[in-house]
Amino acid sequence: MTQIPPHKMTLTPNALTVLRRRYLRKGPTGKPVETPAQMFWRVAENVAQAESRYDHATTKEVRHWAEAFFRMMSGLEFLPNSPTLMNAGRELQQLSACFVLPIQDSLNSIFDAVKQQALIHQSGGGTGFAFSRLRPRNDRVDSTSGVASGPVSFMRVFNMATEVIKQGGTRRGANMGILRVDHPDILDFIAVKQDPRELTNFNISVGLTDAFMRALDRHGEYPLVNPRTRKTVGRLKAVEVFDRLVEAAWHTGEPGVVFLDTINRDNPTPPVGQIEATNPCAEQPLLSYESCTLGSINLGQHVAGSPIDPRIDFDRLADTTRLAVRFLDDVLDMNRYPLPEIETVTKGNRRIGLGVMGFADLLILLGIPYNSEEALRLAEQLMRFIWERGWEASAQLAKERGTFPNYRGSRLAAKGHRLRNATVTTVAPTGTISIIADCSPGIEPIYGVSFVRTVMDDVRLTSLHPAFIRHATDAGVYSPALVERIAANESIQHLTDLPESLRRLFVTAHDIPPEQHVRMQAVFQKYSDSGV
Repeated sequence: MTQIPPHKMTLTPNALTVLRRRYLRKGPTGKPVETPAQMFWRVAENVAQAESRYDHATTKEVRHWAEAFFRMMSGLEFLPNSPTLMNAGRELQQLSACFVLPIQDSLNSIFDAVKQQALIHQSGGGTGFAFSRLRPRNDRVDSTSGVASGPVSFMRVFNMATEVIKQGGTRRGANMGILRVDHPDILDFIAVKQDPRELTNFNISVGLTDAFMRALDRHGEYPLVNPRTRKTVGRLKAVEVFDRLVEAAWHTGEPGVVFLDTINRDNPTPPVGQIEATNPCAEQPLLSYESCTLGSINLGQHVAGSPIDPRIDFDRLADTTRLAVRFLDDVLDMNRYPLPEIETVTKGNRRIGLGVMGFADLLILLGIPYNSEEALRLAEQLMRFIWERGWEASAQLAKERGTFPNYRGSRLAAKGHRLRNATVTTVAPTGTISIIADCSPGIEPIYGVSFVRTVMDDVRLTSLHPAFIRHATDAGVYSPALVERIAANESIQHLTDLPESLRRLFVTAHDIPPEQHVRMQAVFQKYSDSGV
């Protein structure tokens, strides 16, 4: 490793705890042998090596980009997904967060996928699967003259494999399991996670179709289709299935839904294949054997002006967006993919997912309540700006390096958009990287003015929003006693002795009606090439 550039970096105790436990390179005794600054330089220097593959970049030019990447990360303006931070410049060199693996209706395919899942989880990635091609429970198995056990039973095998494979020795992996709504076992699938002991390492979602939604709209029935024979084997009332789905989600938060036909209408490369599944948090629909590298801009670090007259620094935000797109495209070239099939599909589409974090913090800095029309207008303005600058950056890279290999026949080619990347923007949840950046996760409102977060199964991190301390101090109400009162409840709306302006600004996820959550997601989705 060459000399680290001069830098200023401020990390919170919580950030340092997470970095030491999970991200910093460790020696034989398990203790960190690099500092946070050395970690960021390790990543920056490694990713910048991709520059030498294009236009015969000199050592000086590669160093220029490494320093630019380092300043962006060490300044907490942008952070890539966790596997890039953990693995870049190290033996593993697996840098992607999101993968989708195919499962065909055979034991060989199923257990090949289990093995592939284990390798991906070991490297720090998460996996998504569509189980829709598996024959239903009690269907015929010719080779053994027996009967099939169905998709849900095989999901338990994947779940157990996840249980025993830890990611880099720090945590278990995550999965998404999707089953089409017209699969004969759909009711079993909807009900499975009502038992809290079931599929504990899975998120699950029902794959809804246009045909199902039309049946639901007219209160009609829809067919159940055996994927082995492609024949209709039964019919269900769409309203009853939807009611079961909603009731299950109300009780446990599972299952979610993905709209498969909608996703495929926006699939940028339909000649390559249909999208059947997503990554574990569902923000990234992917083809079979495709992976995606994500990264997020910390919006709270892009504010200029004084505390009494703050404004978004759009010039700086544009610079960060352009640099982040280049960084993520370089990651695709430096990545060591777990399987040759994944490398082929991923490099064919060159998907990247640039998103944001710290949005709630930005609103607080600007004095804008999250649950306001002004917040919605700002969200749309911001995401449109990032999307436009991101596409401009990808178009510039296409001029320098060429379009993504699957460009011909893509939807982008049909519209004349010459981009380096089939997708550019994605809004991810930014779990632990938002702790490193000391900002609110993704586009979510703050979860609490004071709250405790458990990470890596056994580490409890307590947070009191730093801006609240400043605002409460300015209002003359801050005291240790107030901190104790706030710690007892994530919301402060019941503390009617606090100034109304304070309670209005520090609104939490618990205080906001569901409709406002959906409206906020919708304005960000307008300018996300993938999901939110």
